[in-house]
Amino acid sequence: MHAYLELLRMKGVQQLLISSIPARLAYGMISLGIFFKVQNTTSSIAIAGLAVGLNGLASSLSVGIRSVFIDRYGLTWPLRVLVPSYAALIVFFNYANGKASLITISLVLGAVAPPINLAVRPLWKIVVPENKQRAIFAVDTAVMSTAAVVGPVLVTSLALSDSPKSALNVCAAAMLLGGIALALLKVTRTWIPEKKEPGADHLLKMPAIRLLIAEGIFIGLAYGLFETGVPAFTTLEGVANRTGLIFAVMAIFNIFGSLLAGLISKKVTPLRAFRSTYLFWVIVCAPLAATNPDWSLLIISALLGLAGGMQMVFYWEIVEAVRPKGAPTAAIGWLWTFEGTALAIGAAVSGYISETLSPRYCLAAMSICVLMGYLTIFRGHRLLQSADRLPTQSEDDEAINTALDKTN
Repeated sequence: MHAYLELLRMKGVQQLLISSIPARLAYGMISLGIFFKVQNTTSSIAIAGLAVGLNGLASSLSVGIRSVFIDRYGLTWPLRVLVPSYAALIVFFNYANGKASLITISLVLGAVAPPINLAVRPLWKIVVPENKQRAIFAVDTAVMSTAAVVGPVLVTSLALSDSPKSALNVCAAAMLLGGIALALLKVTRTWIPEKKEPGADHLLKMPAIRLLIAEGIFIGLAYGLFETGVPAFTTLEGVANRTGLIFAVMAIFNIFGSLLAGLISKKVTPLRAFRSTYLFWVIVCAPLAATNPDWSLLIISALLGLAGGMQMVFYWEIVEAVRPKGAPTAAIGWLWTFEGTALAIGAAVSGYISETLSPRYCLAAMSICVLMGYLTIFRGHRLLQSADRLPTQSEDDEAINTALDKTN
């Protein structure tokens, strides 16, 4: 834990984490906020799932373009333009009533989603030395998960209260506060995109990136099925108030998982750690369809959160190892374009399956998707060999000096 305390004492780390928390809280609220708003207005789980799915689809399809723009022009203007636009649209959506209007605004909301996580990730290479990247990825993932703990609980409580409109109003305010705070940081305003290597292959032509895209499609489908399948499950069983608790438990254990991953020795390569935790993920996901929206789903959700938290830390290390120079944001953006599109499809299909068949089919399909993701990495892991090495002492020393130069 000393490594984490050392990081949290750094002024740059404190500023970046605190500034990003409100906007990340908003992202933790938005999906369930859309779901409950549309479901309460239309009395249809299928339409609510469609709205959530279209929102995710628009966000994922546009994130690649937004990431390329950031890598070319910087972070300031995307935040200044998209943050207030997004907050205003949330309020507008909150007071809309027509089915067509709700679906349309959900789609537009996804298209103009501010690049909060895309903005934060590349800044860690400036704020933190290279040899502490695993630890800071763990802390960053833990902060995202903490926001995800509060977000679902808060939005569920507000959406089911006597003032349901307050749920999305709070979401809009949080995005506005966090987005402005992040845009005003010195490290954000002065960040200069990496220069691309002359003659380097396009990101999407790289075999390692293509492998991660294929894996990401399966995982996107899995999370989409879970994201809408769980609230559909609890709603149909008459325990909608447990939705936030289930997601909160998953997010809390996601924090534990990410912090645990950050403490794993650097003697374990990112790829080996990723493959080991992936197998654990497959095993705990297997009995998901046999659960009920009670203690059984809570336990499985906790284990899924633990596995997911560890996975995310090693995943970011792998992306950093295999991506081409000059594309720190684009690499994340394009991977999320495919994974997020799959997530949106999974969420949209999940609502229909839950209403016409049963949410259990969604949970079973999630287990299959996670297994397929594991098999994809298992078969193609040789393409990720650049993430299966440990940095030398000289590389660590050089990284520390470079980071210190950038922060002085």
